[in-house]
Order: sequence, then C-alpha cells, then structure tokens
Amino acid sequence: MKNLNSVHLNGLRALEAVGRLGSLQAAADELGVTIGAVSQQVIKAEAQLGRPVFERTPKGMVVTEAGISVLARLGEGFQALSAAVTAAQHRDDNILTISVAPVLAARWLVHRLDRFAKHHQDIRLRIDATTQLVNPATSDVDIGIRVGSGHWPGVKSELLLAQEIFPVVTPQIAATLKKPADLLDVPAVIDGHAMFTWDVWLREAGLSGKCMEERHIFNDASLCLDAAMAGQGAMLAWQTLAAYALQQKCLVDPFGIRAKTGFGHYFITAEGVPEAKKVTAFKAWIREEMEESMRLFR
Repeated sequence: MKNLNSVHLNGLRALEAVGRLGSLQAAADELGVTIGAVSQQVIKAEAQLGRPVFERTPKGMVVTEAGISVLARLGEGFQALSAAVTAAQHRDDNILTISVAPVLAARWLVHRLDRFAKHHQDIRLRIDATTQLVNPATSDVDIGIRVGSGHWPGVKSELLLAQEIFPVVTPQIAATLKKPADLLDVPAVIDGHAMFTWDVWLREAGLSGKCMEERHIFNDASLCLDAAMAGQGAMLAWQTLAAYALQQKCLVDPFGIRAKTGFGHYFITAEGVPEAKKVTAFKAWIREEMEESMRLFR
C-alpha cells in the first residue's frame, strides 16, 4: 500500500464524492468544505494520479473513461472504510436497533415488544421505522426486516415468512358473499405501493381474467387497511398486516383462499460479519412470535 503515500486521502475523498454525487456543490456539502476547496483537491489528486478522472464541460464534471474504473474502486474502498469506522464506534451492546417498514412496525411488531422486554431485560430496543433498505454494515442498524424477493446487494437475507395474500372485508360485507365470484361486486381499496395485483389472488380463486372495481387508491398499506375496516371495500392483505384485525374480528377473510406472491419477510443483517448475541436473541424471539401469530391467524 506504499502507493497511497503519493496521493492525499482528502483528494481521493473529493474524487469519490464528486463522482458519486455528480457535482462539486453536492460534494462540498457532504464534505463540509467550499466548492473551491473540493475543486482544488480534485485537481491535486488528478495530478498525483497522473491522469484526469473528470472532463470539465459547460454542463459540469463528466467522468472520463479511465475515471470510471478509478471511481468504482474508490467507492468500494470508502464504503469499506465507512463500515470499519461504524464497527469501531458501534454500539452499545445493550441497545438493539431494528430497521423495519412502518406498516409492519405498526400493525404487527409494536403489539409484541413488551414480551421481548420481559424475556430480555438486558436489551433495549430502538425501532427505526423506514421504507428504505438500510445496510447494517454501514449504519447503526443491527438488523432489518424487509418484504421482497430476498435478493438485495451487499446484505445477508434470511427468510422469516413466505408472503400469502387474501381479501379482507368487514363482517357485514362478508355476510353478503357466498362464493368468490361475489367479491367482484365489491369495490376494491388499493394499496398503490403493493408488489402484487388482484390478478394473483383472482387466479388462485379460479377467476382468471376477471377484474375488481377500484374505489380508492392509497400510498400506504395501513391506510388501505383502515379503509377496509371502515367498510369502504375489499383489500388484498397479507398475514402480518391483517392478523391483528382478523383476531379482533374487525375484518374477515371470507373464503380462506390464500395465494403466494413469491415474496416474503426477510431478516437483513450485515454480510460477512459475526452475528451479535442480541441479534440472535431477537431473531429467535421473532420466529417464535411469528409462529404463534400464524397459528392463531389460521
């Protein structure tokens, strides 16, 4: 690594930031310096490397052909450095930080947290409710729970629950339904961010080619479920979203026909990093809770 002695680290940071963010201004904001300082660091680093990484054009900084390879490796290197710093600063062993989608946190997880605390009094939970996929290797998050195909770059994923979908309606609407085809007369409330459509369930119910009449479209599954509980129509729900409402008999699964989507709930942890005891304990507890929840659900 002696060749690193010939190039200043600040210059390499400037090159990586400009390449990743696309402008001197954005790089200056991230690095906490002036645009002029970033520009000088880039120029100096290019001179030390012996080749231009950017071409200056009227529209801004454009990466040269040689610079593409340089910036890719710098990006990997600074990501590794960031992970090392995070690991060095990390973490209070008594605090477990969980990244989870807001809908899963609100509709399933929060009802159960006291039971975790009862069995693990030495661990405090911090819930980071976000729709963004967080990489535990480069953040203060210990573990995430996400719904998807299980294929996300740079993280380790472990299946928790295969997703099944089914219609839910109020008991009053359910009383009017005798067969799956009757559901076609009920307006549908739509989760606009869902990774599946009604076609998946209709096909499972023997209604391929049929269409639901759409009433309202929401950008949040929780709001969609609330609309269904208000009697505004049928929602296509999944286990963790609707389990509590079904147990409380606010909603009904009128036919018991479940369709797999090919997606699932997954644990997300850092790739290639030994698992902390608090993470192992949380995963084991979640699996027990999920099994119990699904038993009651069925």
